[in-house]
Amino acid sequence: MNPALWVAKTGLDAQQTRMTVISNNLANANTTGYKRARAVFEDLLYQNVRQVGGLSSQNTHLPSGLMLGTGVRMVATEKLFTQGNLVQTGNPLDLAVQGKGFFQVLLPAGTTAYTRDGSFQVDAQGQLVTASGYTLQPSITVPSNAQSVTIGTDGTVSVTLPGQAAPSQLGTLQRADFVNPAGLQPMGDNLYLASAASGTAQTGTPGLS
Repeated sequence: MNPALWVAKTGLDAQQTRMTVISNNLANANTTGYKRARAVFEDLLYQNVRQVGGLSSQNTHLPSGLMLGTGVRMVATEKLFTQGNLVQTGNPLDLAVQGKGFFQVLLPAGTTAYTRDGSFQVDAQGQLVTASGYTLQPSITVPSNAQSVTIGTDGTVSVTLPGQAAPSQLGTLQRADFVNPAGLQPMGDNLYLASAASGTAQTGTPGLS
């Protein structure tokens, strides 16, 4: 193939992949807790026609070389964990992470996944779960006779029970954070898995760590 056509093809392929990334961002514009991805590119190898600083036919040092690039490729899609807009929903179980951090949920296989989606519900066992049914960790079980549920900014979950004037505490939520959140592995369902690139989760109390 003609070298110029090959270079142009690498550019078209890279831009097509970039448009796929952008399209996925747009498709998830209303997905709770979704974080957009950014396409990362790098140039390919160069053909060294004339070395920088080499000697000319007149025995002078050339101030610049002649390097022919061979195109471009996409090397990564980087998640941008910037703060989104916080929306009041009126649902006491809808939570949001302001700043860095993730909620922790338990997968059926027993592993822990992480999410920025704080749309929680109560399942048949009274446990707080995501919209897909994954149990929030540490687990919180709401009594069936609870009259109201409140969650403080420090993660404390309290309920009001019949015949009790003071709320009863059920437990405290934890916030997980990573040295490199961009290294988390997206798995769908608004969930991420820890990886060697992200580092291990560092947990703490919301608002205090």
